[in-house]
Amino acid sequence: MNSNIKVALAQIAPVWLDREATLEKILQSLEQAKNENAELVVFGEALLPGYPFWLALTDGAAWNKKVVKELHRHYCLNAVDIEAGDLEVVCAFAKANSIAIYLGIIERPSDRGGHSLYASLVYIDQNGLIQSVHRKLQPTYDERLTWSPGDGNGLVTHHLKGFTVSGLNCWENWMSLPRAAMYAQGTNLHVAAWPGSDYNTKDITRFIAREGRTFVLSVSSLMLKEHFPKGTPHLEELLENAPAVLANGGSCIAGPDGEWIIEPQIGKEELITATLDLNRVFEERQNFDPAGHYSRPDVTQLNVNRKRQSTVKFED
Repeated sequence: MNSNIKVALAQIAPVWLDREATLEKILQSLEQAKNENAELVVFGEALLPGYPFWLALTDGAAWNKKVVKELHRHYCLNAVDIEAGDLEVVCAFAKANSIAIYLGIIERPSDRGGHSLYASLVYIDQNGLIQSVHRKLQPTYDERLTWSPGDGNGLVTHHLKGFTVSGLNCWENWMSLPRAAMYAQGTNLHVAAWPGSDYNTKDITRFIAREGRTFVLSVSSLMLKEHFPKGTPHLEELLENAPAVLANGGSCIAGPDGEWIIEPQIGKEELITATLDLNRVFEERQNFDPAGHYSRPDVTQLNVNRKRQSTVKFED
């Protein structure tokens, strides 16, 4: 068995709140990753079509405020409807080039009525099939003003070239029980997707790697003030209040000993690649395995509900 896999972290900025233009940038990154022989390509949280930065720039918690409502509407109309085929071009690329992908999206799912938004992490396998859509369990702080809480349906792992891969969104990676659910399923290559900040990635990346004795890819987006598109609603107010840097990247890779393979990369759009060796996981699991020899299921256990949640069940 080939124990190596080449991974690529696409640290890019979205064409903010523009689904189609951002899809073009994603395809450009995938093309570059293909040329560098990557087998797994990962993208940041909410990259398609972007993170809701306006909430911190427009008094987003104010009731019935026009700017907030109109930007939310714009967000909804540029969100991803998987059932309508919005990810078909990405799936087709994955299939044509035998590349697996983790992609952070803002999902507007029809199975929850088609009007609410979820920060979802989508796994597309090397055959171009969507194998999981993990809706973020708990939006963080002001994210709750525009994102809805998800469910446990996406708390799954996937097999890829001998590796077992998993993924969580942003501060979910700080949630000990979802991490434990992934450890129990044998993850040894974990993807932590972020909107973009080394403030987050510089500590948690190495912590998860050392706790789980797993490779951890922390992939972040980038967002500068100059990245706001000209056609954005209420652009003048956004620019007046926005700092020069809204998300500085911070993508990085840690090995199963908790040490850096690639330290957080700051401030520029780039494709970050590395070749990982599965043998390193087995070496580090010798002295600690959180779901195996260093666990006590007779004392502590975790129950996980992986049913896709809905407000109604139809019987026709």
